[in-house]
Amino acid sequence: MKIFLRLYDLALSLARHPQAERYLLALSFAESSFFPVPPDVILAPMALANPQRGWRLALGTTIASVLGGIFGYLLGWLTLDAARPWLEYFGYWEAYLRANNWFLDYGFYAVLIAGFSPVPYKIFTIAAGALMMFFPFFIVASFLGRGARFFLVVGLLRWGGENMEERLRQYVNVLGWMCLLVVAFVYIALR
Repeated sequence: MKIFLRLYDLALSLARHPQAERYLLALSFAESSFFPVPPDVILAPMALANPQRGWRLALGTTIASVLGGIFGYLLGWLTLDAARPWLEYFGYWEAYLRANNWFLDYGFYAVLIAGFSPVPYKIFTIAAGALMMFFPFFIVASFLGRGARFFLVVGLLRWGGENMEERLRQYVNVLGWMCLLVVAFVYIALR
């Protein structure tokens, strides 16, 4: 049952594809507003497959992700008017206004943390738009959070050196099954 090893080898071979960088940028944009797969799953194999391009890939991923975040912000901003009657009808408007005040006070940190953490960043980009977070703060928090995340991924892979690919290959099945167990445990615990 070496399914994760096969997936790892496939990811590395796709990372060497001539169009891989375009796919990475498209995924980075989409993930920040509506798509569920994080760009790290392509960024990491690409940085392993071509370490000399790692920093450029991290920068491109950051920029595309922030642009996707702006799209998510616009989605939230444009859909608020359509959602307001429903919020008022079901009695959620006051709660929305409280959340809006909270987001205005702490939104920068929320977007910064969401940009860096494995929490779905897209939720915060859409919420920032719906709650009309100050746009320049949104941009700065997004660049800092997303940039720190993607540059950290590339930095760790470069720190691991040339044999990082082989070392990861050696433990990829164990890591894959452990991640699945953690996800299953969290899912069961939350239900």
